[in-house]
Amino acid sequence: RRWLDRPRSRPYRARNAGDRRTMTDDALDQMAILAGALPFLKRYDDQIVVVKYGGHAMGEEETALRFGRDIALLEQVGVNPVVVHGGGPQINAMLKRLNVKSTFVQGLRVTDEEMLDVVEMVLAGPVNKQVAEAITRAGALAVGISGKDGGLVRARKLTRTLRDPGSNIEQVLDLGYVGEPESINPKVLELLIGADIVPVVAPVGVGADGQTYNINADTVAGAIAGALGAERLLMLTDVRGVLGPDGNLVPEMTVGEVKAGIAAGWISGGMIPKVETCIYAVERGVKGAVILDGRVKHAVLIELFTDGGAGTLIRP
Repeated sequence: RRWLDRPRSRPYRARNAGDRRTMTDDALDQMAILAGALPFLKRYDDQIVVVKYGGHAMGEEETALRFGRDIALLEQVGVNPVVVHGGGPQINAMLKRLNVKSTFVQGLRVTDEEMLDVVEMVLAGPVNKQVAEAITRAGALAVGISGKDGGLVRARKLTRTLRDPGSNIEQVLDLGYVGEPESINPKVLELLIGADIVPVVAPVGVGADGQTYNINADTVAGAIAGALGAERLLMLTDVRGVLGPDGNLVPEMTVGEVKAGIAAGWISGGMIPKVETCIYAVERGVKGAVILDGRVKHAVLIELFTDGGAGTLIRP
């Protein structure tokens, strides 16, 4: 949409007969790809797509640059991407340098006051700016912010319980300054999107009393997607998607089928919080949420612009 409106960099000049080149198989393949993508370009024109980006791929320069190019391409063809990033490996590296030990409970990092300073410094500092810079370098304009900026993510303390296997008594776990989104104020994101700027969000929020909280990036991405009424939520992870009882990828599921898979036990472990985030977003108006392998080249583009997609689509 936008690139059609841009002025040509030089006047158009018709080719002479002598300028004609032989149409190669590669060129024909490229034209076929473009023709196949056209219906999807129309579908996502001016629509919001929230992308959760994280994991070890963030530390690999070429993968990070390729991700930046893919997000820039989305913006340039008329999609409105919003990126929410994690940064666990980078936090671990900094804690190791500072000789600070981490403790995890049910997959969540226990965050005391000292660790909170490190988490916020890493997530809202170098990681956030590196992701935004990779997108900007690729030709789109990206701005890095945290959930504290503009009151974007209002958070509350996250509570978890654990049942003692011996006494069967349920105990409340204190995770420190680990939070969850209480509400999302999308105004700052809408202002950036309206100015053709790609928001890049670090998953840090603030409570009503001004307390900073470390929040799981998946949870923040789902909450933001729901608040924006996004067309798609893309959860980039290190697995292909949801695997069925036979070990094969399940390309598409309804919310009811996901809940049945959890009850039956073939959706388990670390996949459960990811599908629960997808369900949360879909039940709040997101048209579809996808879990896909972010290590696959151009996974975001394959998911949005091809019939087969690249992961597991969860829909109402």
